[in-house]
Amino acid sequence: MTASKTQADALPARAGLGLKPQHYDAILADRPDVGFFEVHAENYMGAGGPPHHYLEAITQFYPLSLHGVGLSIGAARGLDKEHLKRLRDLIDRYRPHSFSEHLAWSTHDTGFLNDLLPLPYTAETLARVIDHIDATQQTLGRRLLLENPSTYVLFADSTIDEVDFLATIAERTACGLLLDVNNVMVSAVNHRLDAATYIDRFPVELVGEIHLAGYDETVDDAGERLLIDAHGTAVKSDVVALYEHTLARSGPLPTLIEWDNDVPDFATLLAEAARADAMLASEALRRTRRRIRAA
Repeated sequence: MTASKTQADALPARAGLGLKPQHYDAILADRPDVGFFEVHAENYMGAGGPPHHYLEAITQFYPLSLHGVGLSIGAARGLDKEHLKRLRDLIDRYRPHSFSEHLAWSTHDTGFLNDLLPLPYTAETLARVIDHIDATQQTLGRRLLLENPSTYVLFADSTIDEVDFLATIAERTACGLLLDVNNVMVSAVNHRLDAATYIDRFPVELVGEIHLAGYDETVDDAGERLLIDAHGTAVKSDVVALYEHTLARSGPLPTLIEWDNDVPDFATLLAEAARADAMLASEALRRTRRRIRAA
């Protein structure tokens, strides 16, 4: 079975994959059964060239999710208007089914930091993020999905719980949320919290997309587990179990397999997508049977 492009406003409740240049030709030749593809916006902000040639061809057959990594929504300075313009041009060109960004910052003064850095959860940062999301959605003319971060430190001056912080942003801006289940696991292990409790409190009714990825593991100075959101391996078994727990609350949702480093052959990625698709189908069947029993 091959996928086909849909004009719906939302991604299908299927597993999707990150689109990598080394797989362009195989995707166009074989038309694999993938729910959607996702690209990082900043990789396609040039005016032309092979990236756009292939993306235009592939989006004739597959829904597209656009994932930003450079907007720096949590930065103390204002948003980069030129970056927003390039982002608007890209969205106008491809009309993606979803656009998402990170709850993070990566700019300071005139410099750009090659990382997605955390921010304290305070009333001040809450107001700043809300202003930035309002400005982004107004400029782009569409809804943004905001992703929960993976974190390695906690701020002493944080006064707002992360789930409450995200929920308040969504309530005040009408943005949606992107629930990265791997990020939940990474942060929970690093801060000695319970990942399932985080999921149980998360406003899943606002989630437009889920992310799954692999993490690396080491130990900190105290000899405790330290997880790194590395995106360089298959999804780990504990994240798969947490994903299953998430689906039991949320129901089937578009789910991206993120594998950005040490990218394997396409067959390996396709197997990861097939595992997620099987879990999505199982949850859909479970809900159908429950409705039949209740009728």
